[in-house]
Amino acid sequence: MKTTRMSNASVFPARLNDEVWAILEPLVPANKSGGRPPKYSRRAIVDAIFYIVRQGCTWRALPTDLPHWNTVFWYFDCWQHDGTWDKIEDALRRRLRLAAGREAEPSAGVADSQTVRATEQPGPRGYDGGKKNHRHQAARMRGHDRLGVGAGHHARRRGGQ
Repeated sequence: MKTTRMSNASVFPARLNDEVWAILEPLVPANKSGGRPPKYSRRAIVDAIFYIVRQGCTWRALPTDLPHWNTVFWYFDCWQHDGTWDKIEDALRRRLRLAAGREAEPSAGVADSQTVRATEQPGPRGYDGGKKNHRHQAARMRGHDRLGVGAGHHARRRGGQ
């Protein structure tokens, strides 16, 4: 790899040490074959993502000693869509449970009433293409079927009626 702005990288609390990177490296997708060689290492990309998570800053506020924000976001988005973050979370959870002397997979789950209440309601959902006309229809039902009442009053300004 070429020397980049990562060569004089500063140390911050979220920076990965070798022990942690040894755990994460097999879980992070390898570079695709062919094409231009990557400018930044996978470890630098993961470091930058952890920086964002830890510091709570915007993508564009990444320090200059980390990879460019656009590159970091692109990898984050790709890994979000292909399930890499879910795989990492599952592997780390299993590892933690085994270290605590428990089964790798949980045997039960708990859902409180707040969680159950927040789930999707049954029934059809989707785009309501006619929702712009609801006020006009409500006005007609109240006996005000005339221009200037409800959403239909815009027709007068466009040369209608």
